[in-house]
Amino acid sequence: MHYETIRWSFDKDVAEITMDRKGPVTALNARMCDELFDAACRCDAMGARAVILTGSGKTFNVGGDLDEFAAAPDMADHVTRMATMVHAAVSRFAHMDAPLICAVNGSAGGAGLSMALAGDIVLAADRAKFVSAYTASGLSPDGSLTYFLAKHIGLLRAKELVLTNRVLTAEEARDWGMITRVVAANDLPAEARALAAQMAAGPTKAFGRAKHLLETAFSESLETQLDKETRAIAAMMRTRDGSEGIAAFLAKRSASFSGT
Repeated sequence: MHYETIRWSFDKDVAEITMDRKGPVTALNARMCDELFDAACRCDAMGARAVILTGSGKTFNVGGDLDEFAAAPDMADHVTRMATMVHAAVSRFAHMDAPLICAVNGSAGGAGLSMALAGDIVLAADRAKFVSAYTASGLSPDGSLTYFLAKHIGLLRAKELVLTNRVLTAEEARDWGMITRVVAANDLPAEARALAAQMAAGPTKAFGRAKHLLETAFSESLETQLDKETRAIAAMMRTRDGSEGIAAFLAKRSASFSGT
C-alpha cells in the first residue's frame, strides 16, 4: 500500500510508524485509518519485534478531521467506516507479540489520545498535552479510549477527563498514570528507538503472552487468570527463548533471544 498520511520504516526488527499529514497539525482522516491498519498488519507480516508509533512536528494526533466529517455525504456512515478501520489497527497492535511504544511528541486529543493510551509503553515529550476532546464536539469516545483510560487512571478520573475535556500536561499525565515517563522533546526519538532496540532483543513471544495476560487482569476471575498463567508459562517453556533464558541464567551469562 502506498502511504500518504504515515511514514514507515523497518530496521533491525523495529517498525517505526509516523503519522504525518504534512501540515502543522496531524488529524485522523479516513486515509490514515486505512494506512494505520495496513501498517499494523505489516508489522506482523514482517516479524517486527518492537513497534514505535509517533507523530510529526508538534502534534502526535489531534483526533478526527472534523472538516472531512462535515464534507462527507453521510457523516455517520463516514465515521463508522473510519472507526472500524482504526479499531482494527488498535486491535492488531494490542494482540501482536511485539511491544508497541507510543512516542507522544506533541498534542494528543480525541482518537490521538486513544491511540497513545493503547501503547504498551508510552513516552511523552515534555511539551505534550493530553485532552479527550470528544464531548466538546458533541461526540462520544472511540479508538479504545473507554477501554484503556479507566484501566490506567481509574473510573472517576476517566469520567472527569471525558466529561470536562480537561487538558493535562505531560507531567500531570505521568502523575495520573496515563503515560510511562516524560522525556525532553529533543530526546524523544532517540529514547524511543533505544527502548525499541532493547525490546527487539528480548523474548518476543514471552512479551506477547505477558501482554495478553495483562489485558484480562480486570475481567477474569482469579482461578481463570491463574489457569491462563499456567498455560502461558508452560507454553513458554517449549520456546527456544524459554530454554535459552533458563540456560543463560544458570550459566551466569547474558541471554541471546531470537524471538522464537
